[in-house]
Amino acid sequence: MFEDITRPTVLEVNLDNFKYNIEQIRKFLKPETTIMPVIKAEGYGTYINTRLDIINDFDIVAVAIVDEGIELRNLGYKKDIFVLNQPYISEIEKIEKNNLVVGICSEEFLEEAKRKNSKLRIHIEIETGMGRTGVELKDLNNFINMLKENPNIKVEGVYTHLSSADEDFEYTKMQLERFEKAVEKVKDNFDIKYVHSLASNGIINFSKYQHNLVRPGIIMYGYESGIGVKEKIDLKPVATLKSKITFLKEVEKDVSISYGRRFISKRKSKIATVPIGYADGLRRVLSNVGEVVINNKKVPIIGSICMDSFMVDVTDIENVSTGDDVYIWDNKNITLEDVAKKCDTINYEILSTIGKRVPRKFINSLDK
Repeated sequence: MFEDITRPTVLEVNLDNFKYNIEQIRKFLKPETTIMPVIKAEGYGTYINTRLDIINDFDIVAVAIVDEGIELRNLGYKKDIFVLNQPYISEIEKIEKNNLVVGICSEEFLEEAKRKNSKLRIHIEIETGMGRTGVELKDLNNFINMLKENPNIKVEGVYTHLSSADEDFEYTKMQLERFEKAVEKVKDNFDIKYVHSLASNGIINFSKYQHNLVRPGIIMYGYESGIGVKEKIDLKPVATLKSKITFLKEVEKDVSISYGRRFISKRKSKIATVPIGYADGLRRVLSNVGEVVINNKKVPIIGSICMDSFMVDVTDIENVSTGDDVYIWDNKNITLEDVAKKCDTINYEILSTIGKRVPRKFINSLDK
């Protein structure tokens, strides 16, 4: 994928930094704890999920949906693939055919699997306070009985999702206590391989509650899963979004720039065009408020961001020319978190929605 990169816009992905972050995560874990990297949404937009040389280091990986698991199988990953979210009943045959392990909480799904005589491997999802999916504690006995009536379904794990492990510690402790009660019931009935409740924030803030598997997500990619995380763990950002100046021009005072004439020059100015736009994942809300880095200096985005490009005012940069690098975030002068804050969102969303037409270039630290 993207072997011959010619587009000036690229997301650089540093593989050494990813490996470094994994080692930092291991410092929070017991030696026997298994890391199940969450590589859903194209590896949070990095496409690390396509690198078998990286993901083959793990005995089990997590995705969000069945089709992501199938893509991994087709890529050649032969170890366990865990689907985090309750799949739909129409996907049962695909799950079985591709030997996926799935998180289950739906009685309807179990009934359909039994009717189809499907052989499945599952983890039971427990609802402890996320308010999304999962088996309620009051319904767990009935759910366990349904599973015991179907010998074709092998229960390999039990898990839950923590909703607020970055900010509400008391609520999180309550969730973990509920989960422990569920784990006891499940273990009384099944010989299970994995128990897991901790994702990125849980690993950082509740490591003493770890079982034998954890699910790191955004912190593997070097970004904060909550405020203050980088004060607790040393992380190296994996991704850098960059482009180049493809056009330069000088304009006089009172010249309008881009759609809707939302920017009018206040002086004689030098304007650069950069070939990345909202179709690539660059939020239109950054129009007239965002900044980028050129020649190690921040410059303002001016006018409306277009589908395929945007403009910046480079009047105050000396010796600027076409071909100069433009960093949407460089992890130093502008961080992914800076961009997310200006977009009134979180770093997860910005990183995971960089468009497919932006090439991913995998590099190592020595390549920098």
